[in-house]
Amino acid sequence: MRQFIISILLLILAVSGCKINDPIIPNEEEVITTIRYTLTTQVGTSPVIFEFRDIDGDGGLPPVYTESDLKPNTTYEGRLELLNEQETPAGDITEEITEEGEAHQFFFQPSSGLNMSITYKDKDRSDRPIGLLTTIVTGASGTGQLKITLRHEPNKSAPGVADGQIAQAGGETDIEIEFVIHVQ
Repeated sequence: MRQFIISILLLILAVSGCKINDPIIPNEEEVITTIRYTLTTQVGTSPVIFEFRDIDGDGGLPPVYTESDLKPNTTYEGRLELLNEQETPAGDITEEITEEGEAHQFFFQPSSGLNMSITYKDKDRSDRPIGLLTTIVTGASGTGQLKITLRHEPNKSAPGVADGQIAQAGGETDIEIEFVIHVQ
């Protein structure tokens, strides 16, 4: 009988010591209404700004693209800014992506008619690229599209991903846009 009582007391202590765990809430997908890609060549010159805006989101009014021309054979320093303008004041998604850099990476894919190379200038805590800061080097004149894709939780150690190749990246696409670019 004594062992029975001790077993019951131990069971009561074990059950009362258990806590109900808080539910696991996955990382919410970012609401991105605006992407601004600012390119600068040197101090004192006007920046070139490419902008995508879709304030009402998918299915509403069509997105608005603001585009500019680039000069051939020129090096540009690029900076991406992402906003959620459905909030007041606008939410700065750029900060969130920087803080969660290990879970995000931008991929830049110029079409075949666009002679340019893009390299990453920023890295996450694991020394892998993010893509908020880039260097673009244009070549000869041409016209094409620059596709910019933000992946959430890509496999940054997969072959080619650190070099900007999206094929093996996996993860989920947070947003994908295409700018028409004229190099002239």
